[in-house]
Amino acid sequence: MRIRVRSSRRRTERITLNLASMIDVTFLLLIYFMVTMVMAEQEDRLSPTLQTQSEQSSGAATDFQPQIIRVRMSGDAPAYHLGGRILPDRDGLQAALEPLPKSVGVFVEVHDGVPVGFAVTAIQVARDAGFEQVTYVPAK
Repeated sequence: MRIRVRSSRRRTERITLNLASMIDVTFLLLIYFMVTMVMAEQEDRLSPTLQTQSEQSSGAATDFQPQIIRVRMSGDAPAYHLGGRILPDRDGLQAALEPLPKSVGVFVEVHDGVPVGFAVTAIQVARDAGFEQVTYVPAK
């Protein structure tokens, strides 16, 4: 007995891809990257917010020495610590910040357990005192 295998006549169609849309997308991506590369400022030209003191520096008065306002609990009430002084209220902090140099900036370090209002007040008082660079730093 012979089994006859039918050879089916299938159409063999050639699959073609339309490359025009892929070329368009590639061209648009190329233009996008060229434009963003030109518009973005190079990283080596950005001015750093914090300057570090290298071993070769002369130790001149222009070295970066930021003021640090620490907001922490003193007993049951929150207080501001600036240097070695403890300032219990906004007016005392304002008076202590007025004579300080404004160009170096100020850090506001807030410890755990301090009401948010005290932290915001420290930032606002520093801005009112004339500091342009006020940085919030959570305590470690």
